[in-house]
Amino acid sequence: MRAAVLHEIGQDKLEVLDDMETTGFGPGKVKIRVRATGLCHSDLSAMSGVLPQPGPFVPGHEGAGEIIDVGDGVTSVKPGDRVLICWLPACGECAACKRGQTQLCLAGFMNAGVPNFKRAGSDIFGFAGTGTFAEEVVVDARCAVPIPDDVPFDIAALIGCGVTTGLGAAVNTAKVEAGSSVAVIGCGGVGISAIQGARLKGAAQIVAVDPVESRRESALKFGATEAVSPDDLDDAKQRITAGEGFDYVFEVVGKSVTARKAYETTRRGGTLCVVGAGALDDFLQLNMFELFFDEKRILPSMYGGGDVLTSYERSIALWRAGRIDLAGLITHRVQLGEINEALDQMRTGVALRTCIEI
Repeated sequence: MRAAVLHEIGQDKLEVLDDMETTGFGPGKVKIRVRATGLCHSDLSAMSGVLPQPGPFVPGHEGAGEIIDVGDGVTSVKPGDRVLICWLPACGECAACKRGQTQLCLAGFMNAGVPNFKRAGSDIFGFAGTGTFAEEVVVDARCAVPIPDDVPFDIAALIGCGVTTGLGAAVNTAKVEAGSSVAVIGCGGVGISAIQGARLKGAAQIVAVDPVESRRESALKFGATEAVSPDDLDDAKQRITAGEGFDYVFEVVGKSVTARKAYETTRRGGTLCVVGAGALDDFLQLNMFELFFDEKRILPSMYGGGDVLTSYERSIALWRAGRIDLAGLITHRVQLGEINEALDQMRTGVALRTCIEI
């Protein structure tokens, strides 16, 4: 079986190997033949060590495919079923799940510490407990979510992470109000999805902020009313809001410097929604006076801030109705053997989403 492996944290290239094996199949588990997977910036963050992940590991967590086999006790899916892979499945039993905050369930994170693959007797992990840069993967049955026959694998893969995260940030977490002003800092696949979410909710002004010109141009096609470089954000704030600041600002980069800028760009009493996944040692500084005096709401959004199964269904319904564009998010396609080209496309910002066809 082929899979793309990062041998050591900090390396910038993957090695595609053809002598990999899946491991861990048994009761409560399923084996999936991966058909399509998207490259998310979180994969790069795990490779660089920004996000904690044991190595060596197979990156990838935004995937879809077909069930090959199911372990004892699995009744939710059967061989031949088409599924998307949920990297953060809800256990349904913990305190977070019982409160209805299934996106905060830690069961999925526990999977990250259990090897998904092996090679020559050595354990190899899957990123976020999955590892979709592989022809096959073994995961908990709760990670395999059935998809309708009319949903292509590449579209389903995007719904498995980026679309759910960005769309949910606008709809579930920030709850953007009609007629409001919005700024989105960071316009990759997740940021574009947040823009689409803000448009769906009826925002009057949506300003896309990104240093890459091609991404700014793409943002206008997905619903942004204006697109500016980071250097021009202050001017946009002055022109559009008379200097007061935007009602909602989404930080989709995952760095304290952009989160601080997002805070300063949010109006008093407005909402800063933090979507980007950052490093453990990157601290956002706020003084206690401004925190009290400005009364700005700071809302982190984990995986779209809501029940992911409900979010998946909503995304599919909106896509079917033509209310959101998912196919347009896929700007590049590569084969698994070309995975390092996809990494370069993400690092340079030329891609919104690269689909790896497996």
